[in-house]
Amino acid sequence: MNQKNITEFEQKICSGYSNIAGIIVLKRGVKQYENHFNGYTADSAFHVFSVTKSILSALIGIAVDKGSIRSLDQKVLDFFPDYTQKRGEKTAQRVTLRDMMTMTTPFKYKSAPYTKYFSSDDWVKSALDLLGGKGEIGQFRYTPLIGPDILSGILTSVTGQSALEFAYENLFSPLGIDVTKKVVFQTKEEQLSIMKDHHESGWVADPQGINTAGWGLFITPADMAKIGQLYLNGGIWGGKQIISAEWIAESTKVHSRWDELKLSYGYLWWIIDGDSYAALGDGGNAIYVSPAKNLVVAIASLFKPTAKDRIELIKKYIEPIFED
Repeated sequence: MNQKNITEFEQKICSGYSNIAGIIVLKRGVKQYENHFNGYTADSAFHVFSVTKSILSALIGIAVDKGSIRSLDQKVLDFFPDYTQKRGEKTAQRVTLRDMMTMTTPFKYKSAPYTKYFSSDDWVKSALDLLGGKGEIGQFRYTPLIGPDILSGILTSVTGQSALEFAYENLFSPLGIDVTKKVVFQTKEEQLSIMKDHHESGWVADPQGINTAGWGLFITPADMAKIGQLYLNGGIWGGKQIISAEWIAESTKVHSRWDELKLSYGYLWWIIDGDSYAALGDGGNAIYVSPAKNLVVAIASLFKPTAKDRIELIKKYIEPIFED
């Protein structure tokens, strides 16, 4: 590692990626680099937006490993026996858990009804009401916020625990990740404020206590790096199998593709160049894992509507610095 290269890299961060708040680089499980920007510290937690989806993928995998979920081919509506489906809706009856995990599920909206969603008392029911329609099952459709909550509802249905409770017991606590606080919005103004200014660990939940699945998790850069390293380790942490190696291998290979943007997708993980994968969230939050290079990169960022591509940053500037 050349100090000159590090200095140039940090200058690039400050000039071109100014909303980055923290970066950690692990090579062969050993921390090679850590720095924090914009006045934040190692203890600051950040809303990692859609990185939350990949954490949900890990939790679904653990539930599968435990036998709480029998198969990804189970029908989604079978997990919600008390839900009353709207008359005439047939497509939703055929949607499986696998369809949800691969973002190949149709929904009955063109423009996401965020106001209705956030003002609802039950975000899972709101998502179920929008499930199906005239779209085709199997066709990639990325749903950032409305839709993934169904997965959190499924997890609660099969475990009797919220995603946060299940995560703390089976993932966070074993990794030394201190996330125990449920974040509930009381007003629209509080929601907007928290999305930008909340820097303590926690996980957003709806009025029913069901945690969000597509966004809403607040964790530190170190927490992000631990998740990446767990996956690089094949699910082993401290000598204990936290997630099965089979689930990690299956969830980080290509299952669907967003042809329009030429992006490949696994089970709520983005597949990069076939030899690496990443959890990516709005603003430029990222957990990047490269088994070929034995490398993990965690990047926490402040929200910015049009953040620069973090994969380009990693491949162009970070990977060359930490090559063997």
